[in-house]
Amino acid sequence: MERMVRVFWGPRKETPQELAGRWKAMLDALPALLPAAFSAPAGQPWTWTRHHASGRPAELRPDEADLAAALQEDHDSPQTSDGAGLSLSSRAEPGWEISVSGRGGGESEYVTQAVVLKVAPPDGAEVPEAALLAMLADIWEPDFGEATDDELLDALEDRAGFDYTLSHVSVGRLGYLSPGRAALAPAGVGVAGKALRRAGVLLGIAPPGEIEAVVDAYVRLRDAGALEPLPRPMGRTVL
Repeated sequence: MERMVRVFWGPRKETPQELAGRWKAMLDALPALLPAAFSAPAGQPWTWTRHHASGRPAELRPDEADLAAALQEDHDSPQTSDGAGLSLSSRAEPGWEISVSGRGGGESEYVTQAVVLKVAPPDGAEVPEAALLAMLADIWEPDFGEATDDELLDALEDRAGFDYTLSHVSVGRLGYLSPGRAALAPAGVGVAGKALRRAGVLLGIAPPGEIEAVVDAYVRLRDAGALEPLPRPMGRTVL
């Protein structure tokens, strides 16, 4: 089953060069966190393919100069209205599929910034979701984040009224809450997990397969105000 580890935040002006530093830190971290997914020599980066609307997929080296050039190109595209983003996939080991997409640096008061990492592992392979979510939270300084999958999102929609089209905030098996959100979380919902370098709390909600526990935690966090959407128009990056 494909896993999604993703983080979201509000307006935060950043140049393509500044975003490239975050992208490089993220791409550099993945080989150590997912060593079974790619057999590159120790210390060597993965090979990434860039996908974009105008043009054929092309290899993109994960160095800061090439990342900044790609982000600048997207920023300057007439198809881009705000910020800059990338959509990448990696040629992983057989049975593994890895992709990451995201957009940041925007100043729109109505468009949420996000980074989404998708990992489809072979049957039986472990995916270190907590470490991946902690890494994304440390690098991107988001408002909230989660480790989830399509089955969980469908359950939240069907049983708890979750609707991403209305900018609803959610949590999955794991959740990341910025300090303002964490302060509103009721006691007993999730277990504080891996320590973060930056502010915020990583919550362990439930192990894989325990959908009802995730739905219950979502409802309790939502009702306590910890999952309140950023106000529209958004005047800040985090709650």
